[in-house]
Amino acid sequence: MAASTTLNARNLERLGAPALAALLMEVSAGHGAIKRRLRLALADVAGPDEIATQVRKRLATIGKARGDLDWRQARALVADLATQQAAIAGPLATADPRAAHELMWSFVGLAARVFDRTNDGSGQLMDLFRTAVGELGRLAQAARVDPALLADRACDALTGPDDGQYDGLIDTLAPALGAAGLARLKTLVTTWGQRAPEPGEEGPIIGYGLSGPVHAGRTAARRAEAARRILERIAEAEGDIDAFIALQPAAARRQIATATEIARRLLAAGRAEAAWDALTAAQPPRNGYVAPDADTVRLDILEALGRQDEAQAFRWQRFETMLHAGHLRDHLRRLPDFDDFEAEQRALSMVEAFPDVHAALAFLVEWPAPERAARMVLARRDALDGDRYEVLGEAADRLDGAHPLAATLLRRAMIGFTLRAARSSRYGHAARHLAECAAADVRIVDHGDVPDHAAYVAMLRRDHARKPGFWTAVGA
Repeated sequence: MAASTTLNARNLERLGAPALAALLMEVSAGHGAIKRRLRLALADVAGPDEIATQVRKRLATIGKARGDLDWRQARALVADLATQQAAIAGPLATADPRAAHELMWSFVGLAARVFDRTNDGSGQLMDLFRTAVGELGRLAQAARVDPALLADRACDALTGPDDGQYDGLIDTLAPALGAAGLARLKTLVTTWGQRAPEPGEEGPIIGYGLSGPVHAGRTAARRAEAARRILERIAEAEGDIDAFIALQPAAARRQIATATEIARRLLAAGRAEAAWDALTAAQPPRNGYVAPDADTVRLDILEALGRQDEAQAFRWQRFETMLHAGHLRDHLRRLPDFDDFEAEQRALSMVEAFPDVHAALAFLVEWPAPERAARMVLARRDALDGDRYEVLGEAADRLDGAHPLAATLLRRAMIGFTLRAARSSRYGHAARHLAECAAADVRIVDHGDVPDHAAYVAMLRRDHARKPGFWTAVGA
C-alpha cells in the first residue's frame, strides 16, 4: 500500500475541498499559467459562455502583446496557446460548436503576430497552429456553418498573411464547404488573383527595375502566382485533375518535376495513356539528373499499360547509368529462375568496371558483394580518393573481417590524403585508421605487392616527420 504522504490523486482527495482550494490559491500565486488553467476549470463548471469569455480574453491579450520573446518566454507561450486550443477543441466544442468554430478562427489568426515575436526553431508553434487549422473543418461541420460564409472566411485567410499555417486549410474545410462552397472559393480566389494590388499591399519601394519601382509587398505577378497555387489545392480537393493540369503553365509542364506530378495524378485516376503522354512530353533536365520518384511513376505507367518489356529495359538502363540498386533488384526479381543469377553476375561485373570507383565501391558494399568490392579495391587502388571518407571509411569497416588487405588499402588512402593535405582536424581519425591497419596486418596472409604495416609506418615517418600533431595522436 502506498504511503499516506505519497503524492497522488487518492491521497490528495483526503485533504478535502476547502484545504485543496486554499492550497491551489497558494500555489497559483505569482504563476499566471496556473491561474489561467484554474479559471478555465471554473469556466467549464459555469458553462460554455464562460469558457468562451475566458478564452476570448486570453486570445485578445496575446494578440495585443508586443516585444520579442526569448526561448523561455516562447516555451511559456506555447504552453499557454496549447491550453487555450485544448479548451476550444474540447469542452467548448462539445457544448457550443459554433462558438468554438469562431474562437478557433481567432486562435489561428494570432499566428502572424506570434511568429513576428519569436523564433519558432523547434516548430512547436507551427505544429500548434496547423493542428488548430485541422480542427476548423471538424468544427465547421459540427456547427453547420453556411458554406458561402465559410468560403469567404477561407479566402480571407488564404490570401492574407501566411507563414505556412494555412497549408492544410482547403483539405480540412472541403467537406464542410461542399461543391457550392468550393465553387464560391474558387471564384473569390480567381477574382483576387486578377485584381491589381492596392497601394498599401505593395509595400515600400525597395529598388527600381526595368518595369519601374520594385515593392517589398505583393506585386501583381506574385498575387497571380499565389492565386494559382490556391486554385491548385482547390482542384485537388475537388478531385478535378483536368483543372489541376490546366493551372500549370505550359513551360512548367515541360519540366520533369511538374510532368511527374501530373502523370501521377492521371495514373491514380486510371488514365494511364494520358499519364504517359504527360510524362514523355517533359524535356530531360540539362544536368541529366532525374528524381527517383519520376522513375517510379514512369515504371508504374509502363506496368499499367502492360509494357513490361519496356519497363524491364528501363530498369536496366537506370541501373547502368546510375548504379541504382533498387532498379536492379526489381529487374532481377522479374526474371525467370536461373536467369536472375546470370543477370546479377553480369551486373556486378559492370559495377566493378564502373568509371566512378567510389560509386561502385558503395554499391558493392551495400549489395552486398564483399569479394568483388575487395577485388576492385586491389585492382583500382590508385583511383581511390582519400577525401571520400564517407565511402572509404564505411567500406573499410565492412570489409575488415574477411578482407583485411582491402580494408587496409582503404584506410591508407584516407591517411595519405590527410597527411598530404595537412588536415590537422583529421589527425585523430588518421591515427585511429593507422591503429586499425596494425590490427588488420596480422590477419593478412598474402600482402602481394602491398608493403606490410612496418614498411608503411617507416614510409610515413620518412615523408611526414614534420607533422608532430599526427604523431602525437598516434602515440596517444
